[in-house]
Amino acid sequence: MTGYDSDAMMTVAAARLLEGRRTCFVGIGLPSLAANLARATIAPGLVLIYESGTIGSKPPRPPLSIGDGVLAETADTVVSSAEIFNYWLQPGRIDTGFLGAAQLDRHANINTTVIGGYRSPKVRLPGAGGAPEIAASCRETVIVVRHSKRVFVDRLDFTTSVGHGDGPGARERLGLRGAGPTAVITDLGLLEPDPDTRELVLTRVHPGVTVDKVLESTGWPLRVSDHMATTPAPTPEELAALHRLTNGKEARR
Repeated sequence: MTGYDSDAMMTVAAARLLEGRRTCFVGIGLPSLAANLARATIAPGLVLIYESGTIGSKPPRPPLSIGDGVLAETADTVVSSAEIFNYWLQPGRIDTGFLGAAQLDRHANINTTVIGGYRSPKVRLPGAGGAPEIAASCRETVIVVRHSKRVFVDRLDFTTSVGHGDGPGARERLGLRGAGPTAVITDLGLLEPDPDTRELVLTRVHPGVTVDKVLESTGWPLRVSDHMATTPAPTPEELAALHRLTNGKEARR
């Protein structure tokens, strides 16, 4: 299997970021697919945790929601949501949180609540769920999202989950335990926070993607790294594992 589309490239690139991680708190959708691909490929010992209380889930297909029975059926154990948050997440025991976003700003703050005004929104989104706590307390977070001006906005309509706030020192002032977003993976490339300003910087584009394409798809003047790189293309093994997973045939380990 050699052909792949931009979503496959994004999923593979996100999965690779979980190499060496032990635990991952997983959001539903694109983050879940990437985390499960990591467990099937580069991080077979990765423990996937979902906010419904499942620890060590090994779903053979992407779950439809945190309440999908396949998560409990394939888990090492199931505990209460209160235990997941109070014992595992909030004390900083989870390495990485994988999150999605409806809107994202230059400091990697996330909106999943409303598009438009809060009281009379154009679109009311699913809401916060456990994302604010994941963003606050995981040792790091990774955001997986498709790249467009609709998503990458200059100003959020609502701040659901704090990334790097308004810049350096914001997380510390708010008392947030984790390091915050360390990477944003999209279908166009990789963005990482500048260590001094905490503003997202384009550091890598995927094969066939130009820097101009990324800039045109971003709602603010995106900074570009002086050391731009290109993401390695997916390997046949990664694509085969992704195909098995999306077709519900991934082996349970």
